[in-house]
Amino acid sequence: MLPAAFTTRASLATVLPSSLAALRGERNDLDLPRLDHVVVILVDGLGAAALRARSGHARTLAPMLGKATTIDAGFPTTTAAALATLTTGTAPGEHGLVGYRVRDGTGRLTNQLSGWDAQMDPSTWQRSRTVFERAADEGVRARAIGLPKFAGSGFTEAVLRGAEFIGVQSLAERFDTTADIVATPGPGLTYLYVAELDQLAHARGWESSDWTAALETLDALVASFARRLGPGRAALLTADHGVVDVPEGGHILYDTAPELLDGVADVAGEPRVLHLYTAPGTSATDVAERWRDAEGDRSWVATRAEAVEAGWFGAAVAPEVAPRIGDVLVAARKRIAYYDGRDPLRTGRNMVGQHGSITPEETRVPLLRFGAAG
Repeated sequence: MLPAAFTTRASLATVLPSSLAALRGERNDLDLPRLDHVVVILVDGLGAAALRARSGHARTLAPMLGKATTIDAGFPTTTAAALATLTTGTAPGEHGLVGYRVRDGTGRLTNQLSGWDAQMDPSTWQRSRTVFERAADEGVRARAIGLPKFAGSGFTEAVLRGAEFIGVQSLAERFDTTADIVATPGPGLTYLYVAELDQLAHARGWESSDWTAALETLDALVASFARRLGPGRAALLTADHGVVDVPEGGHILYDTAPELLDGVADVAGEPRVLHLYTAPGTSATDVAERWRDAEGDRSWVATRAEAVEAGWFGAAVAPEVAPRIGDVLVAARKRIAYYDGRDPLRTGRNMVGQHGSITPEETRVPLLRFGAAG
């Protein structure tokens, strides 16, 4: 049986819509009270399981973590899809960012973080209005605090449109800038992006001492920031996905089993969730069965139709979005990652921490409340 996604009322898709509703004094899915300013802190790669495992190094964050303070990030657990879910309040099947690398309308394989160009317009490829755009309509000033290198990128234009982007390099300065913004009068909705933990997880693994040190730094910054929140000000801390450390012995070279590539025209996605696009005239069911026979003990294998029915991409998938999804999906459930051994550059094989699949370690993320969030 395939696992389901977006199965709980509290998911990443509820965070920003609930925040905007709280600024209006309206009921919301997170039961937030009436607020004057809400900050959503997005810590890239901070899964609930990893935070729990390193609880001794996060004296502010970890004691707050419980069953009621975790939510579903949704699927796929990749930054492009998850951040679009956060900022639009819609699932990938609606907003259209269904993977890290997918096939676009011209048949190209495109990177959803860095592959934006004139043929993939961020204003239309990401199909949903953002919560920031809705906030602007209601007189709420929306800001997004992130790394300067992301200013004006296609991905930023796709998922943060409607917010004033403010580029700040260091993590401490990002928190200071946010604190100054929160102290200003008037209703406000602010998004603060923390990239550092995910970067270290990819390079060295979340189980490394470097990642743990970064968690300690984040914990201290959040504690200091929370003390500066005034009346009517609140912060919510969450994440776009968790991380699984994959040893080199867990690298599966799918090209060593040529039958797995029979009828497969393109392989996209990322190492923990492959999108297989079949050649014309090839049955996706036949391809899926071959992969199940070979990999079914360590991965979930589904045709596009099966994945859509299981709700992997949300309650529904728009007709314009469906072709972006692979005809067959292979989602790792063990500590493995799939690679093409024919790649002379060994692309991605130096990564330790990985994500993308639908395991609890990747899908369950914190939702922690500070200040007047209740």
